[in-house]
Amino acid sequence: MTNRSRPPAEVHRFRVEEAPDDRLDVYLADRLRLSRNRIAELIAEGRVSVNGSPGRKSRRLRKGDEVEVVVPAVLPASVAPEKIPVNLVYEDDQLVVVDKPAGMVVHPAAGHRGGTLVNALLSRLGGLSSVGAPDRPGIVHRLDKDTSGLLVVARTDEAHGRLARAISRREVRRSYLAACWGHAPQDEFSVDDPIGRDPKHRQRMAVVRDGREALTHFRVLERWRAADLLAVRLHTGRTHQIRVHLRSIGHPVVGDPIYGANWEKGLLGAGGRWAAELNRRAGRLFLHATRLSFVHPSTGEELTFTSPLPDRLHDAVEWARQTAATDSPT
Repeated sequence: MTNRSRPPAEVHRFRVEEAPDDRLDVYLADRLRLSRNRIAELIAEGRVSVNGSPGRKSRRLRKGDEVEVVVPAVLPASVAPEKIPVNLVYEDDQLVVVDKPAGMVVHPAAGHRGGTLVNALLSRLGGLSSVGAPDRPGIVHRLDKDTSGLLVVARTDEAHGRLARAISRREVRRSYLAACWGHAPQDEFSVDDPIGRDPKHRQRMAVVRDGREALTHFRVLERWRAADLLAVRLHTGRTHQIRVHLRSIGHPVVGDPIYGANWEKGLLGAGGRWAAELNRRAGRLFLHATRLSFVHPSTGEELTFTSPLPDRLHDAVEWARQTAATDSPT
């Protein structure tokens, strides 16, 4: 960090093409993918103008308005190594494959400056690739905090670049196990709907017309009393993709606090009691990255890794199988 010059600020300019009647802060949060709080800070600092005049966050935009935003560059604090247990299922001098537990954030971000997988890996390995943002060294793909399972992390810049290109070409194959509420319409089906920021809830994602391409393949493995066990394969890798796609068809992931909170309470009678008990036994988001396959960036070897369901989810599955055809949830 010594003698390191600050990167230049980013300047964003927008011309309002329609008459959305959006507040300025809502309009910018959508386009810049920043939080409303961060947009409010930029406005308060005088870094946002509309038609050459200082902007106010509550201003209603009109067609033809010219909006300019100056986002100052931030040099994030260096990521500190932390002695946190981490399960490496594979390790060489180019990369590692990690079996991440539910509840662990992958890399530092607002509200999670420490205790992340990156902090743990820096302590365990001594270093990771330097490609990309300084607060996410080595990270070429992610898992949600509440999702468990497999992901690959790069140790060298060369491995990082090759893995990132393989992901963009969809050559890294990622499979999951998920339980969803209710019963899927078919034994095998796909959801091919674009995903973007939810226009009503800015901290969530949703199926939206102008979102990014998103395709997920599903196969029903088991049908239980009021839920299904699914094998899931990602074709793309959007934020919360599996959770959003299942929510969009009315079958959110069991235990999902964002896209399916209290969903089981809408199920009546014995099915509702059964669902409440499954939710209690799972105790978390029922989503696990169970299989990961890719070509090693240096050797060209095809590598495949599998991860069994964590004990609590495994026990919930066993209970669901045993009670699927009975009237009692216990």
